[in-house]
Amino acid sequence: MMTLRKVLLALLAAASAAASAQPPVLEVLPAQGNVSMIVGPGGNTAVQAGQEAVVVVDTQTANASGALLEAIRKLSKKPIRHIIDTSASPQHTGGNEAVAKAGVYVRLIDSIDPRGLDHTASIIAHINVLAKMSAPVGKVASTADGAWPTDTYFTKDWALYVNNEAIQLFHVPNACTDGDTVVFFRRSDVISTGDIYNADRYPAFDSAQGGSINGVIEGLNLIIDLAIPGENQNGGTVIIPGHGRLSDETDVVNYRDMLTIIRDRIQAMIAKGGSLQAVLAAKPTSDYDGLYRNNRDSWTGDKLATAIYQDLSRSKQ
Repeated sequence: MMTLRKVLLALLAAASAAASAQPPVLEVLPAQGNVSMIVGPGGNTAVQAGQEAVVVVDTQTANASGALLEAIRKLSKKPIRHIIDTSASPQHTGGNEAVAKAGVYVRLIDSIDPRGLDHTASIIAHINVLAKMSAPVGKVASTADGAWPTDTYFTKDWALYVNNEAIQLFHVPNACTDGDTVVFFRRSDVISTGDIYNADRYPAFDSAQGGSINGVIEGLNLIIDLAIPGENQNGGTVIIPGHGRLSDETDVVNYRDMLTIIRDRIQAMIAKGGSLQAVLAAKPTSDYDGLYRNNRDSWTGDKLATAIYQDLSRSKQ
């Protein structure tokens, strides 16, 4: 016979499984102009909706794709024409295949169209994102080919014109990874940052994937250069972060300054021969841990300090 404890554990496991099977709840918030923000388990999705079509920036996790499509349809019934990936992170690309299949690709020159009979929405990203999601012939890719970018760029920037609005894509090399893109909706005056800027957590850069602390700070400086604040530094350009609330230029400046201070503290300790253990004991992030350490998906201050220490030590060699 099962003991009471085993029965309770079984009930808790069943309840947890039922909860995880439930579709995630997404929140739709107006950002500015033609752009809205959809908040979900994978972070934030930016949606530009106009008279022509819909443009989606980041597609949440795979299990949220159905809810994401429902949220997009509440904003517009127009066809989804483009998906833009700010990185290869599964939190931001998990819904690529489902959202692309629900969209419609617009043919411009049929006779030389390299996509052949593919009618799904285009998936746009830096070429390094395609390299991470795909694999050479004979190798197993990390994601299904239906989620891969279909249109890539390899220059410093790229541009689209949809819904009477210019959309600029800026590649930030060696930020969280080597394939990060910042998306600027010029007429709406909205910037979608991906994970370079998060309003509720430390940035998680991955040196193994080409990321670096200096690259993240460089990306934040780019966002600050693009953004224009309103009166008394309030309002103006709206910033859609990878995670967290809608922000403005001042929020990004504070985030940039925070990372610069932490980086410089660790750099000074490295210059004096400090070990990783000494750096962690000094708690260089302690001023900011109260803002970010309680987020369940975030790096702790120690994880951020460790990543910065290893990155700066490696670049010093």
